[in-house]
Amino acid sequence: MIKCLLIDDEPLALNLLENYVNSTPFLKLIAKCNNAITALEKVEEEDIDLIFTDIQMPNLSGIEFSRMILNKDIKIIFTTAFEEFALESYKVNAIDYLVKPINYPEFLSAANKAKQQISNNSNQSITNDDYIFVKSEYKLIKIELKDIIYIEGLKDYVKYYTVNSEKAILSLKSMKSLEGELPNKNFMRIHRSFIVNLKKITTIERSRIVFGDKYIPISEKYKDNFQKFIDSNFLK
Repeated sequence: MIKCLLIDDEPLALNLLENYVNSTPFLKLIAKCNNAITALEKVEEEDIDLIFTDIQMPNLSGIEFSRMILNKDIKIIFTTAFEEFALESYKVNAIDYLVKPINYPEFLSAANKAKQQISNNSNQSITNDDYIFVKSEYKLIKIELKDIIYIEGLKDYVKYYTVNSEKAILSLKSMKSLEGELPNKNFMRIHRSFIVNLKKITTIERSRIVFGDKYIPISEKYKDNFQKFIDSNFLK
């Protein structure tokens, strides 16, 4: 399922987009907002794959909003009554540009473009099972995957905690894109802010994973998936 956010300051347009999303089997509506400022908060709170946004809105336009989330690996489709913004939309890597009034076939065509791009990105996982290179403090640092204990997300950055370094390695990266790139046989997201190396887990206590003096919470959203991993490795 592709998780969607809708932004439009016109209630009728917002309701129409909501109906279109609900009519599309591979789309799931996470939230709808009547301004881009509220939408920025939703982007921080939720895992969003795709945003349908109007362009002309008070205080913060759809174009300005899109520039602010460029590094979050979220796909954008613009919905607007004005064709003159088309060039600007492609400067922020928009998937499509829909001119109001929007009919469902046009909406579905744009949604399918997003589906294809998101599918392609999810298939671009790390093919080397031994190590990765990450950018940190103007350097490229090699990290052995087997040495990663856990990864912590901090807005637009992630911290890699490894067995060989007392200090975490900070790198510009979104948790969502990293989750799709790491080999899922060894790594699992258990919280919106944490990905753990399953091979490094030795102790689980009260819905928390214990790594030395660090307690990593297992959130409700990821609990079922993690429980399947436990059940598959539980000695009865």
